[in-house]
Amino acid sequence: MTMHPEVWHISYFQLSIRIVLSLVIRGRIGLEREWGDHPAGFRTHILVSLGSSLIMLLSIYGFCEFAYEANVRMDPARLGAQVISGIGFLGAGTILRTGMSVSGLTTAASLWVMAALGLAVGAGFYYCALLTALLVLVSLFLLNKLEKGMTKNRNHIELMLVSWRKPRGN
Repeated sequence: MTMHPEVWHISYFQLSIRIVLSLVIRGRIGLEREWGDHPAGFRTHILVSLGSSLIMLLSIYGFCEFAYEANVRMDPARLGAQVISGIGFLGAGTILRTGMSVSGLTTAASLWVMAALGLAVGAGFYYCALLTALLVLVSLFLLNKLEKGMTKNRNHIELMLVSWRKPRGN
């Protein structure tokens, strides 16, 4: 088995590109959430993305000095997997139920996508991260307008059901 030590190292320039790109493309998505006055806006989306990018970079490159130790097994996906499961707790905090209506689901989903985008940028998977960010923006901006247009003329019917129960023993 041939060892390639360069696989476990990254330049400061590449690290900087990945972190800054994480901020820029996810900041744009966060702006859409902010303009819509949603619970998690510009700064929240940037923080989720930066954090997940940093965790991915740490997972891949942060332990390079241990890569060739006899009993060490490198698994760059391990920390990323924890981000994906852990981000659900943050997203759940944005979901609100009031009576029969639920709000915050799109915000929670966008936070989850921010974590995935941060992991992708951290791993250097730029093309897919940029394409996904573009599609997220299309979904949040254009599809939102389309959805509002489709549901604008929808009729709402309110139905109330009242029942009485006879007392026992009479």
